[in-house]
Amino acid sequence: MRASGQDIEGLTPREIVAELDKYIIGQERAKRMVAIALRNRARRKLIREDLRDEVTPKNILMIGPTGVGKTEISRRLSRLAGAPFLKVEASKYTEVGYVGRDVESMVRDLMEIGVKMVRDERRAEVLERATERANERLLDLLLPPPGSSRQTGRIPSRSSPASSSPQPLGFPGIRTQPAQPHAPAEGEEPEGDESQMGEERWRRTREKIRKGLVAGAFEEREVEFTVSHRSGVQGNVVGFGLGTEAEMMKQVQEMVERMMPQRSVEKRLQIRHARQILIDEEVDRLLDMDKVVMEALDRVQQSGIIFIDEIDKIAGRGGGGGHGPDVSREGVQRDILPIIEGSSVATKYGVISTEHILFIGSGAFHVAKPSDLIPELQGRFPLRVELDALGKKEFRRILVEPDNALTKQYQALLETEGVQVIFTEDGVEQLAESAHEVNSQTENIGARRLYTVMEKVFEEVSFDASEMRGARVVVDREFVNGRLADIIQNEDLSKFIL
Repeated sequence: MRASGQDIEGLTPREIVAELDKYIIGQERAKRMVAIALRNRARRKLIREDLRDEVTPKNILMIGPTGVGKTEISRRLSRLAGAPFLKVEASKYTEVGYVGRDVESMVRDLMEIGVKMVRDERRAEVLERATERANERLLDLLLPPPGSSRQTGRIPSRSSPASSSPQPLGFPGIRTQPAQPHAPAEGEEPEGDESQMGEERWRRTREKIRKGLVAGAFEEREVEFTVSHRSGVQGNVVGFGLGTEAEMMKQVQEMVERMMPQRSVEKRLQIRHARQILIDEEVDRLLDMDKVVMEALDRVQQSGIIFIDEIDKIAGRGGGGGHGPDVSREGVQRDILPIIEGSSVATKYGVISTEHILFIGSGAFHVAKPSDLIPELQGRFPLRVELDALGKKEFRRILVEPDNALTKQYQALLETEGVQVIFTEDGVEQLAESAHEVNSQTENIGARRLYTVMEKVFEEVSFDASEMRGARVVVDREFVNGRLADIIQNEDLSKFIL
């Protein structure tokens, strides 16, 4: 599977659908639509520059009940594209001026994700160098260079005064105490090779310690070292708040912390923990954060995806007015509209244009209809696709076909305890039938019902697995019925348990 953004540009829509098929069952129309949207982004980069800015993403509105794969399709698409992806709930936003989060915060959150994504990629590139430099610093702590102000062959101790005798490191099989220099007799010239011999001995000892350090022989040994630390601000700078106020306070606090001078902090830790701190410090020195931010800014603006779930919850109630100010419905729609149309949003990393960010709206639309959205917002979601409800046939395929199928997950989990789990054909069939039956009797939550059914079926085995090493569990129809039959037949009980 090709997962990087550079590779995905070579995938055709058919290949993109094939990648999505590995994790999502059915919903062919939705897969085709998002595949076309992703392919169009690659096509846009190749057209002439004067026309490139005129080509905007075709935002998608997915309509379908919960648990049919709306979120999963978008999440897998972002992974294929290597694009910053953010999922938000439309119902948590309120109109500007009211308590709650303003809609621009979704763009700021997407930028944070983009910076973290690029930083993690660049960190992986410099990690080897950073680890080498961190190990060199550890070596300097364990065996300081000749002539160093540190006492050779010991680890500094807080409890012992500077005048106390050196504490040898005691590396097994390694002599770290320097040999006593030969005192020249009266009238005798000092030997010129003596310092050279001492340095050569130090190099040999250092190489032996390096091998032990890389092999993990000294992980429990403690070292004392200095790290740079920026003074923080205790609590909030300006009290507390909600929504936009809280975000502004957080930004002010971060700004004040950046203005604080760095100071050196002494730490005394085991080498296993000290190494990670030193690696992080070296990574920060090797990374050019200005370049990271610039790349993240471009990636967010050109490839970012924002998935707005429960968009039906902000649709109008219908039937005219008389409800008072609808700060979580029409007001939010009016605020979201310029973000989707294309506007500039100020973040702490710079101004972001949302003109080429792909927005995917999602909702069940049981009560409201897409036509209940304000007309301007409807026009900003030109592509609409209705996802199909899942039945027994789809449940059965979900249990066995995807690369991350639930049956494969439970087999892998229990295999760690030495328990072999085998699913028979009729066992999988019964699991699918049970999930479908419960969805029919109670609220239809789609494929999510499979999680509750599987957990109930494996409750006893999961609890006793540590005492069943070497056991073989066959999940057939009888096994499933023995754990679910009574609950499914009792409709009132199944509402609470399944």
